[in-house]
Amino acid sequence: MAELHVELVAADRQVWSGDASLVIARTITGDIGIMPDHQPVLSVLRSGPVTIRTTGESGEGTVIAAVHGGFLSYTDGKLSLLAEVAELADEIDVERAQRALEQAKAETDESAERRASVRLQAVAAER
Repeated sequence: MAELHVELVAADRQVWSGDASLVIARTITGDIGIMPDHQPVLSVLRSGPVTIRTTGESGEGTVIAAVHGGFLSYTDGKLSLLAEVAELADEIDVERAQRALEQAKAETDESAERRASVRLQAVAAER
């Protein structure tokens, strides 16, 4: 089975690295699915959940991350997701994200509302 190597990196840390059979991300032109042997691509990421279908020694599974801005690049079997902010769904404090969403709505802060909403979407997708 063909694989692609994935690096999910935020501005402050490496969030996740490993092999995958499929990655789905949201770009400014719409959602994109990257599989092994995809044509080379460079695209700007929009805030949204990223789904990584993992393969490798640990077996098949799914990793979900909340990503806010950045870009993705795929070439020669390697996919790089370089995000301004990214966190794995299992790292997200749901209660804190819900409070942040409520506060953003009350303050009509659209960017904060979008960030909190994406975090909650990532958690929901993981379940």
